[in-house]
Amino acid sequence: MTKKPPRPTKPPGPWVLLAAWGPCGYAPVAPGTFGTLGAIPLYLALRHLPPLAYLAVTAAVVALAIVAADRAGRYWQVADASPIVVDEVAGYLVTMALVPFSWAAVAAGFIAFRIFDVTKPWPASRFDRVKTGFGVVMDDVAAGVWAWVVLQALRAFGILP
Repeated sequence: MTKKPPRPTKPPGPWVLLAAWGPCGYAPVAPGTFGTLGAIPLYLALRHLPPLAYLAVTAAVVALAIVAADRAGRYWQVADASPIVVDEVAGYLVTMALVPFSWAAVAAGFIAFRIFDVTKPWPASRFDRVKTGFGVVMDDVAAGVWAWVVLQALRAFGILP
């Protein structure tokens, strides 16, 4: 569970703003949900890439998210402060990896990812205990893998195109 951060004594820098995914992390309620919603435009911009390029960009986002989450955690003095939502962005990109585009898939990916991000099945629960930028991001990457599996099952049963 994320915690309300203390008031910082200095203005946020670029890493903190990246960690908050712009305004998304500052939503007064459910910042993780807003962070995931904020990931959808990035996914839409990336969905036209060849599969290997999409995976490479996703890996780069995960790496940048780890650094941003770590620095923002130090800024707010809480490893998984509620404004840190770049981990949701990384997790949603993992969820949608190699999934053929449809608006139904975008919505199903959003719902599945949010469910797994909140419930944190193993190994997400294990990563959630690691109070560093790595743990903050990797629990969402793990949730994204679970959500990806659900999307593949929905496709296999003909529920998603």
